Amino acid sequence: MDGQFVPPITFGADLAAAIGKLGSVPIEAHLMTKTPEAHFDAFIDAGCKRIIFHAEATAHAHFHCAALRKRGIQSGVAINPATPVEAILAVLEAIDVALVMTVNPGWGGQAFIGSCLEKVKKIRARAPHLDIEVDGGIDPVTIRLAAAAGANVFVSGSYLAKAPSICDGVRELRSACA
Repeated sequence: MDGQFVPPITFGADLAAAIGKLGSVPIEAHLMTKTPEAHFDAFIDAGCKRIIFHAEATAHAHFHCAALRKRGIQSGVAINPATPVEAILAVLEAIDVALVMTVNPGWGGQAFIGSCLEKVKKIRARAPHLDIEVDGGIDPVTIRLAAAAGANVFVSGSYLAKAPSICDGVRELRSACA
């Protein structure tokens, strides 16, 4: 988060690089930034294998996806709750992941916006093998709903932060969508 696309400022490429040194799990960057392409190099240099940026932040999603793929990086496009799903459908052939925000980006602890699941269903109908990620308000109830709609990648922050332990929280989420 850059303080411009969304008001808060948060983790940058340095944290991604530090996390990358802890193991071999591929690192994904979700750029909630006004000019995502200005940050691609830093996150690629930090070891990110997948970079997601917002459709609302650029008029050149196809171009940016192609540039990432040319460098061997998976590309993804995210959409905010108020953005029509067509913003994703227009770039399906250019992306490796579609990210549907199920809260307004930038602030943790928001309530899940269930109407966003219609977007997940539409994307899944058009792209049966595409990774579809949902981010926001994910807990044991909402993860089931998102999975039933067709999502297969989930971002959970506040729920895991409030769980007795992250391991317990992850176990509950996995159990809920199994």
